Amino acid sequence: MDIDSIECVSSIDMDEDEIIHHHHHQNHHHFSSSKAPHNNNGVLNSTIHPATSVHELLECPVCTNSMYPPIHQCRNGHTLCSTCKTRVQNRCPTCRQELGDIRCLALEKVAESLELPCKYYTFGCPEIFPYYSKLKHENICNFRPYNCPYAGSECSVTGDIPYLVAHLRDDHKVDMHSGCTFNHRYVKSNPREVENATWMLTVFHCFGQYFCLHFEAFQLGMAPVYMAFLRFMGDEMEARNYSYSLEVGGYGRKLTWEGTPRSVRDSHRKVRDSHDGLIIQRNMALFFSGGDRKELKLRVTGRIWKEQQNLDAGACIPNLCS
Repeated sequence: MDIDSIECVSSIDMDEDEIIHHHHHQNHHHFSSSKAPHNNNGVLNSTIHPATSVHELLECPVCTNSMYPPIHQCRNGHTLCSTCKTRVQNRCPTCRQELGDIRCLALEKVAESLELPCKYYTFGCPEIFPYYSKLKHENICNFRPYNCPYAGSECSVTGDIPYLVAHLRDDHKVDMHSGCTFNHRYVKSNPREVENATWMLTVFHCFGQYFCLHFEAFQLGMAPVYMAFLRFMGDEMEARNYSYSLEVGGYGRKLTWEGTPRSVRDSHRKVRDSHDGLIIQRNMALFFSGGDRKELKLRVTGRIWKEQQNLDAGACIPNLCS
């Protein structure tokens, strides 16, 4: 079951009131936007191509990506990358001549002499690399755009964190809250019919950062379970500066979880499949719900804190938000 059957109704007061997430049929928009990343000033960015004629020569005419050895050419001198060579059935896309197996060694040699900025330089990356090292860096660059963390649809939007926060709020209509504590109640009638479901994402703003709270149902082996976990909207190294706890319970029993939020660099599915969060077996979830166990009423509370280094003692101490 996907996000099409999920609605979230929330209250605003994070300290006093609980947030109630209902699960029933309602239409939601799916986003497969082709919006390009934005920089921190809100300026729309397309793929960055330094304005050099040599760099343009190294651009594949089919996929428009930079070409790396082996660079192929036809008998008329038109070039393309090795990936696209198989896609064009060995025919030059420019003159339609047969490509054969001719390497453009001269262009490969010219590329060795180039030094170019990282293509994410407008996002803040100051690095300049030899041509053949540039691609490897860009795959792991800390300034590369983030994927949209929304779990209910295959959203293709990418961008920096401020842009994605606005995108989540305006396009996906997620709940946005300030504060480091939360009190949620997840509600679903006929919970035994739900094998795979995703409740509405909630975004928290605290310590000047943004965190995504996920809650969903899925099959763990043969057992149906519910899972709650937190993701940090930033890189993995920065995520390690924070910790969070989750607690669920009722009728004299409770389960607790404490851990480090995962970066949104890790996909929602990767985090879920690694079981890195609070996992609640369905029978236990229905016990916490009470009554005749025909309706899920699961209360999840939690808090987020920042670990601070105690320079005198050499130990980490928690910095709790007020």
